[in-house]
Amino acid sequence: MSSSLWHHAPTLMPRPSSRDRFLGMDAAITRRDFLDAALLAAGGALAGGAMPLDLLAQPPDYDGYGGVGDYANAHGNMRDVVVEGHRIRDGVYANVAPSDIVDAGRFDCVVVGGGISGLASALFLERHGGGKLTCLVLEDHAVFGGLARPNEFDVGGERVIANQASAMFFPPLPGTFLAEFYPSIGISLDPIQYQTWSGPAPEMPVGRVPYFAGGPTSAFYFGAAFGRSPGTLLIDPWGTRLEGAPIGEAARQDLLRMRDARDVRAKAMPKAHGDDASRRLDSVTLEQHIIEAYGIGQETVRKYLSPVTGGGSGIGADALSAYADYAADVLLPWQYDKGSQMFPGGNATVARHIVRALLPDALPGPQTLHGVCHARINAEALDRRSNRTRIRTGCTVFSVSHDGPADRAGSVTILYTRKGKVYRVSARSVILAGGSWTARRIARDLPESHRAAYAEFHRSPCLVASVAVRQWRFLYDQGIHECRWFEGIGNSLAVRKTATCGPVAPTISPDSPVVLTLKILFPSPGRPIAEQVMRGRAELLETPYRDYERRIREQLTAMFGRSGFDARRDIAGIVLNRWGHAYLSPQPGFFFGRDGKTAPGEVLRTQPVGRLAFANSDVTGIMDHRASIIEADRAARQAIERLSA
Repeated sequence: MSSSLWHHAPTLMPRPSSRDRFLGMDAAITRRDFLDAALLAAGGALAGGAMPLDLLAQPPDYDGYGGVGDYANAHGNMRDVVVEGHRIRDGVYANVAPSDIVDAGRFDCVVVGGGISGLASALFLERHGGGKLTCLVLEDHAVFGGLARPNEFDVGGERVIANQASAMFFPPLPGTFLAEFYPSIGISLDPIQYQTWSGPAPEMPVGRVPYFAGGPTSAFYFGAAFGRSPGTLLIDPWGTRLEGAPIGEAARQDLLRMRDARDVRAKAMPKAHGDDASRRLDSVTLEQHIIEAYGIGQETVRKYLSPVTGGGSGIGADALSAYADYAADVLLPWQYDKGSQMFPGGNATVARHIVRALLPDALPGPQTLHGVCHARINAEALDRRSNRTRIRTGCTVFSVSHDGPADRAGSVTILYTRKGKVYRVSARSVILAGGSWTARRIARDLPESHRAAYAEFHRSPCLVASVAVRQWRFLYDQGIHECRWFEGIGNSLAVRKTATCGPVAPTISPDSPVVLTLKILFPSPGRPIAEQVMRGRAELLETPYRDYERRIREQLTAMFGRSGFDARRDIAGIVLNRWGHAYLSPQPGFFFGRDGKTAPGEVLRTQPVGRLAFANSDVTGIMDHRASIIEADRAARQAIERLSA
């Protein structure tokens, strides 16, 4: 069934046009230009950082199709979660009557946030606390994992899987903290096995990750924005030195210069976090650094490199600290010779292994890579009274406050909503493991130093679209497996071999179903970072599912229609993962501070408040699950110190 059929009642469907039928849509769509209409209608509210609830796309056309399996109702930030989050922001629960609050018990520690950092915090509490502490993890979505969740599709009886967000697994260096941690939760550091080729000879060199790498089987697409109608696929763009690309000579030379100057980045790489090189990089934007180090023109950076350069921080290079492009390599070194790896649904596998280590019955079966990837979640086992650690989903925390002055209080009260009711939990310690955008609002007694630190955190939105296709001969017959473009929606896609530890076919060929991942970012080069992230978030949250679906179908048709792609025939389903606060986007000065002030992340990392400790990768400034785990370990130790005080 078409991915769009489910969400329109037949009696409400407008008569589809021939274009809609051609694209595989079942209803006519009128696309409202949000930035010209709704953004202006919101006026001062958006300028002040608010997103009015009535501008959200209406259900069911916000969430859209969810795929199959455990995560079908937990893809991206679901509308009900967004609505609850905005109610917190708007103070809806500020005056709840005590008689309307249900007591939900007392714990040694409450962890707010059930992403990888929150789950890991609970695991480290158990380990460092000698298995004696009680812990409750409160997660606002229907399934744990945060950004580390998968999308699953059933395409003609074959299961295909993609990541919703957190994707990459980097083999850790021997002897490091992570090299010990992964095996302790059942993730072997032996090489991951991937699908083998079953297509015609010669084998297409398909990669292991869904990101554009460049090479003989890659292509750049140039369409109407470059005066090409129909558009042009330039195959092996780097091997051909961009010959035939409909771009100016200055841009061509800029792109080739940056491609060829591999030694420039190596020379700029800091030797250690906090050295002169790292501090110098943190004092300028990534765009400034690229222009100066590579001799690239600003127009080239903004038109061709942004948002891909700096994409790991969710926004264009003009607003990011230059150190953002180096920090992960400095702080989280790994075995580069083994290459980037990826589990079937991305780092959902890491989240599942942590849960399995905490609550074996929640993912029944062996604690092996194969066993945990194949297990279905036993939701009942997550929140049993007999568990020392409990994971409670569908809970939106709106208040965390000490019972008395923070420096002397013996407990903390946590209030949260679940299924229309308000609950109260008491704890002797709390770890705020969710993102900065919620922590800053729910922690009621933060000192000014921490509020000022949180004001320096900017989180950028991202839309990850998982497009399941029944086959990919429209790429193979062109001699490519990946493509990048510079207009329209998204910027790249790539066929990948899937790790076979999950419930996937053991082989891949041009006739195999696959998932194409489109990562869609929302930079507005030249605008202040706060305005960029707010405008992007507004567009992400207001745009209906059917509009994004149509734009994706049109994009793929424009690029590959002449090589055999048929949107109606080939698309088996589209899942949209809307992440309103996907990436911490560190501006210059974020990592080491500016004007003599302590870096904002360092304030939170080193200065717990009363019985509150702060986890999450954003305090590091690196959007990587490895940072989430490391910060969880530190926060758990700080929480235990408070329990011992």
